[in-house]
Amino acid sequence: MAFDLVEISRRIRALGTEISPEAIEGTAALYAPFHEREPYRDVRVTRDAAYGANERHRLDVFEPSSARGTRPAPVLMFVHGGGFVRGDRRTAGTPYNDNVALWAVRHGLVGVNITHRLAPQFPWPAGAEDVASAVAWVHKSIGAHGGDPRRIFLMGTSAGAVHAASYVAHRQFHGAEGCGLAGAILLSGMYDLAAAPRSPMHTAYLGNDDEQYRRASTLPGLLATPVPLLFVLTEMDPAEFQRQTLSLLNGWFASHGRWPNLVHMLGHNHLSSTMHLNTPDGFLGERILDLVDRAAPA
Repeated sequence: MAFDLVEISRRIRALGTEISPEAIEGTAALYAPFHEREPYRDVRVTRDAAYGANERHRLDVFEPSSARGTRPAPVLMFVHGGGFVRGDRRTAGTPYNDNVALWAVRHGLVGVNITHRLAPQFPWPAGAEDVASAVAWVHKSIGAHGGDPRRIFLMGTSAGAVHAASYVAHRQFHGAEGCGLAGAILLSGMYDLAAAPRSPMHTAYLGNDDEQYRRASTLPGLLATPVPLLFVLTEMDPAEFQRQTLSLLNGWFASHGRWPNLVHMLGHNHLSSTMHLNTPDGFLGERILDLVDRAAPA
């Protein structure tokens, strides 16, 4: 089957902006024929490594199975979405989210996919705490997998972007030597939580206290962080994600006099921004690699 980017974009736009079961299934089906299936050629996968005590404190590491080069590789850590209340690092029987870590390996990085705890059983700040624990595990252990602990790039999507942003923006989650990241990629995130409409998923994670939303908001910390950032918004993201990114743009321009490093993905939706990785569509991947190439070691 030929990869037709124009046709795929047309069909994604036809799915609309709602994050519905139909949109999730439809987007996944569009890219599934172009993904690798296990066993993955020339890739060693270490499953279910524990980075904490909870049963969801698990991660998978993807690395080349062939001889490594003399220099350790950069590391891409991926935090899944799911509206704070669902999601996993891997969906059995599908290529997702293995495709993200596979993309990393195919482009000279080590890939790490993490699973985090879910609301309402584990409310704020559980997601940020889990990211902190996973980053600490990677710093300690990734060298054994050919990864460079000085060049860790954290990527999260949707609720995972909130957790990743929370780790970057709030210093209380950092170790004694700082956050330990060479960069972060935030896909379809929410940054001014105090201004966001309160959905059941938000209240499951953040409750109903106004002050909690102000404390959890990441915009001030993101505007001040020295960590190189790449923000991603898709054309067909729901309206609130569009508004959140506009708020980010306004705040960034007011603070820095310019736009942030932002990718606007035309012909994509909230799901396809990650589901397309490791297919012939290389647009976002090229921007991630640009961030990796330009960022100094942590």
